[in-house]
Amino acid sequence: MEKQDSTNDESIIADQDEMTNDENMDTTQDETIPDIDIETTGDTQAQEEAQAQDEDKKDDARFDSLDEEFKAKMQAQVDEANDQATQAHDKLLRAYADFENFKKQLQKEKYNMIDYASEKFASDLLAPIDALQMAIVSVKGDFEPSQVVQKLQEGMELTLKAFNTAFEKHDITEVEYGKHDPELHQAVMKVDGEQFETGDIVEVLQKGYKYKDRLLREAMVSVAN
Repeated sequence: MEKQDSTNDESIIADQDEMTNDENMDTTQDETIPDIDIETTGDTQAQEEAQAQDEDKKDDARFDSLDEEFKAKMQAQVDEANDQATQAHDKLLRAYADFENFKKQLQKEKYNMIDYASEKFASDLLAPIDALQMAIVSVKGDFEPSQVVQKLQEGMELTLKAFNTAFEKHDITEVEYGKHDPELHQAVMKVDGEQFETGDIVEVLQKGYKYKDRLLREAMVSVAN
């Protein structure tokens, strides 16, 4: 009976020790874990988020400012390029107009040169005509037949001389004579003659003429066999 009571006492003591240990553990946990103010923590987070949003807005504002500045610079460059293009286009139009006027002037001068190319030559032919008219006038009167013939001869010689002078002014010359040249002479007959070699021009029946290096007319000649 005493033994049983002793066992019960030990059990009660063990329970009391366990309860004491639990209370000590709770006290230790209360001392190590600090109290957290939930309301203060929430306010701090809200402030940080608001501050972050303000920074984002400031960044956006700075980017918008840079964007507007960039757009303004680009627009200024575009306007300047448009002005330069307009000026270049105007210069091109003026240059084209000047070129067209110059081309028309050249065409006009060209047509005038073609239309009046023979003006100088025609003017130089007036002298032979004057010589012929003087020869005709000179034989009108009471002259002996021999005198008339002489005056006509003189008038014709003057006229021929005037023609030759006009030809020389315009580089019109007679072709050369000597040996027969098919490019310059047209052989209309062949003659025999001991005093001539084969191919020699015996007689000029009609003179040939050249204008500078271009043949105007072949000479008609007789050629030795």
